Amino acid sequence: MVSVKDSSLKSKSEKKGAVVLLSGGLDSTTCLYYAAKEFGYPKNKKLPLLALSFDYSQKHKIELIKSKKIAKTLGIKHVIQKLDPGFFLGSSLTEKKIKVRKNAKSLFSGIEEEIPNTYVPGRNILFLSFALSLAEGHGYDSIYIGVNALDYSGYPDCRPEFIESFQKMANLGTKKGVSGDGDSIQIKTPLLHLGKKEIIELGIQVDAPLHLTHSCYDPVRGKPCGKCDSCILRAKGFLEAGILDPAISLR
Repeated sequence: MVSVKDSSLKSKSEKKGAVVLLSGGLDSTTCLYYAAKEFGYPKNKKLPLLALSFDYSQKHKIELIKSKKIAKTLGIKHVIQKLDPGFFLGSSLTEKKIKVRKNAKSLFSGIEEEIPNTYVPGRNILFLSFALSLAEGHGYDSIYIGVNALDYSGYPDCRPEFIESFQKMANLGTKKGVSGDGDSIQIKTPLLHLGKKEIIELGIQVDAPLHLTHSCYDPVRGKPCGKCDSCILRAKGFLEAGILDPAISLR
């Protein structure tokens, strides 16, 4: 179980604030509330938090509606960056002609033979780049992202190696990183080595509004399909945690 301790905070003069990537899903919402707990939200706000979401013509655009509601629960600024539909081609999450894979056996065997078609080319590279620019412009010193190296469906941009490399790039490619005026902007990944069960438990610990989250890649009239990778991993996590999924039980 991951715990959140206020003692982990530096003084206000050392720590300026954070940009948190928020999709409106289970992982990113837990990550946001983990950061919020560290920063004293919602009652004793110590430092500013800014949520960043993206409209990239995804099939599950309902997640943007959810992300607005989730950011509103904390009363934080929320930026939704719209991208041209020409970005992120070749993914079943963005192209109508490509069907989202369903009932993948690899999710149960733990053996992923190939990167699934739900992979969005360069998504986290671009998302983190936007977040890095936003953080440096606001004078913030950290970025939180809810990537996960265990239940991640084989995406290359969710691996520890990717995060480590992006951190090196941030250190070398920003004024804050090379000026010597202080620490470079840090990429925080509190969920990186957690399974879905542990993420759910952490979400409950930090009082994340899990009932507001959306995970399905291929929703039908706003409701989860129950068969895509994200639906299966979510259901498996709640089952292992012995907890009823509030997003389903409240429908």
